[in-house]
Amino acid sequence: MASEENRPLLLASRSPRRAALLRAAGLRFVAVEPRVRERTRPFPGVGGVRRMAMVNAAAKANAAAPEGSGRWTLGADTVVVLGRQLFGKPRRLADAARMLTRLQGRTHRVITAVCLLGPRRRACRFSVTSRVTFRRMDKAAIADYLRRVHVLDKAGAYAAQADARLILRRIEGSWSNVVGLPMEHLRRKLRALGLPAGRTVKRLAFSRASS
Repeated sequence: MASEENRPLLLASRSPRRAALLRAAGLRFVAVEPRVRERTRPFPGVGGVRRMAMVNAAAKANAAAPEGSGRWTLGADTVVVLGRQLFGKPRRLADAARMLTRLQGRTHRVITAVCLLGPRRRACRFSVTSRVTFRRMDKAAIADYLRRVHVLDKAGAYAAQADARLILRRIEGSWSNVVGLPMEHLRRKLRALGLPAGRTVKRLAFSRASS
């Protein structure tokens, strides 16, 4: 019978970006879709956005983790923040254009909260923040980007892994965090838990279909 260390990780997400990052690290996992209602409003006070993301990540891990399983479950939530404004996933292209117009030429934060939930509901939680600076873009540049990249399933209406040169000027901190999983930090936590941590993940070239 497989030990806890050798069982595939459960990824509480259907995100193709998170799956691609785990595959690039050589980690064995099974993706499951958690049935949760995510919180969309930050908690009041300092750190309210980070706390909201952590609550969502933990809810996903708890929803996906089977009772009595020896597997570890990974839940994550990524949010885009400019000042006090939270950018979720756009509902339509017009929403995406408004988001990109607001972000263009400015620096915002990308926060990913991660919850690793193990046997007997043992939990390891952490969050990582990256700073992303956009290029200045006019309406034509924004429209061109939206023609190239599918953004309706992405917080902030952009992808750091698809035609990023068109919109991004600089990323400070973890690149993979902006994609959806801070792999450097995740691998350290997995090692500390005695779990397979895989290999270093370099920047990936995603297809437009999966980006």
